[in-house]
Amino acid sequence: MWAVGDALRLPVPTATADAYVIAFGIRNTARIEGALAEARRVLKPGGRFLCLEFSRPGAAPLRRLYDAFSFNLIPAIGERVANDRASYQYLVESIRRFPDQQRFAAMIHEAGFGNVGFTNFSGGVAALHHGWVV
Repeated sequence: MWAVGDALRLPVPTATADAYVIAFGIRNTARIEGALAEARRVLKPGGRFLCLEFSRPGAAPLRRLYDAFSFNLIPAIGERVANDRASYQYLVESIRRFPDQQRFAAMIHEAGFGNVGFTNFSGGVAALHHGWVV
């Protein structure tokens, strides 16, 4: 079954889903902890939680370069290409507010998942987080 819905109130019965996949969306929920609890609710034993999200580069030089690019160029590009600076400013600010990889992994664990971990991509600019219902 595929379902699309509010991450805080999924239209899915409890303990029926094999997988819960979200990409570049959990940071935009009203309550990340609530979205994680809802993901845990709908997954059956052995179910997998997968979340691809922007994250924090690990190396300080890359982090400084990424921050400079994000805060200076992304909003300007959004203004020029989409005539919408505000949405692209929100994008980079929401990325900055999102928990880093270790903290988000801890939040997944706190929501009741086991086998929690993550894989960094592009030096940590994005990360794929996972947890299993054990």
